Amino acid sequence: MGTAAPPSVTEQHVRHRISARIGGIAESATLAVDAKAKALKAAGRPVIGFGAGEPDFPTPAPIVAAAQAACADPKNHRYTPAAGLPELRAAVAEKTKRDSGLEVTAGQVLITNGGKQAVYQAFATLVDPGDEVILPAPYWTTYPEAITLAGGVPVVVVTGPEADYLPSVEQLEAARTPRTKALLWCSPSNPTGSVASREQTEAVGRWAVEHGIWVITDEIYEHLVYDGAEAVSMPVAVPELAETCVVLNGVAKTYAMTGWRVGWMAGPADVIKAATNLQSHLSSNVCNVAQRAALEAVSGPLDAVAEMRAAFDRRRRSIVDLLSAIPGVRCPTPRGAFYAYPAVQELIGKELRGSRIDDTVGLAAAILEHAEVAVVPGEAFGTPGFLRLSYALADDDLRTGVERMGALLAEAK
Repeated sequence: MGTAAPPSVTEQHVRHRISARIGGIAESATLAVDAKAKALKAAGRPVIGFGAGEPDFPTPAPIVAAAQAACADPKNHRYTPAAGLPELRAAVAEKTKRDSGLEVTAGQVLITNGGKQAVYQAFATLVDPGDEVILPAPYWTTYPEAITLAGGVPVVVVTGPEADYLPSVEQLEAARTPRTKALLWCSPSNPTGSVASREQTEAVGRWAVEHGIWVITDEIYEHLVYDGAEAVSMPVAVPELAETCVVLNGVAKTYAMTGWRVGWMAGPADVIKAATNLQSHLSSNVCNVAQRAALEAVSGPLDAVAEMRAAFDRRRRSIVDLLSAIPGVRCPTPRGAFYAYPAVQELIGKELRGSRIDDTVGLAAAILEHAEVAVVPGEAFGTPGFLRLSYALADDDLRTGVERMGALLAEAK
């Protein structure tokens, strides 16, 4: 038999046009849903979007005023330290102690371009190729991509509504191998709104200490808890964990500042120094005007936060009642963040408007097409058979959107 001809120069060029590392990244599903919803609205369709996880409130006026003043100050027109404005790093350290009880110094804080950069840099700093990171599912869409970009291997531990979407120590231990480097922990959770109890947080932290496993804990929803739930910082519950724990946070959710792009990492000084070195080459300093706005946010009172939380709480109760009234939909009551994560497995395999529902990707597409409501399928979060709905939108839109969705799903046979 003849030998196949080697690929041409053109074929090789096409094959290697995008690196395997970047070519393997999927688009953010939540942002993709939000973009599609906005495009349809721009085209004149009355789409109601439950996709994006961002407060619908304006950034509080004192924060905006601080940014306006910063624009006029020439010192903000120049490069500043890559790790962040010294006064902001100090304020974040103070805020962290005030809000969670975790004591860190300004030198243990790195200001990043939003929480996503903090996520990426945490994994890039800690994970070597082949290291495994235990990732409870449902998970936020960015986590597995950031782990993979660092050369790590996501080891998914699936949880369900019967356990309030929270993993047990036994599940984590079953997933542990000699290559396990870290655990990703998110409470209050995106996408489920689950909040781990102090006892569970402590048990997981002690397990991590016992086995020398790093914990990367995302606390960006710390102020959005309801029904007496408590957002417990794992290194506070287990002080021995402090030297092997990185805390991620930011101003986006608490202060309605998603577009300002200010987040941070807090952790052991050597880890923060290494991540700062990375950031010095990746992006340098975060926008100074945004940093000045964040300084006002973290240094100021939490009055506006309390008002937003009260509105979210009202919407939370409303969306759970509305979703639970839809046949085939089971919706646990979230106790944190601003998401509902209903189970819809009973609808899979049914017919809807002449088409079979094969999975929740198809179900979400049908809901968008026929009800003009945008939701995110559970496949994006590692758990098919579920939908994520953000209730960070106006009360009337929330009710109208879920009612439209319910009317459509009532047709499923």
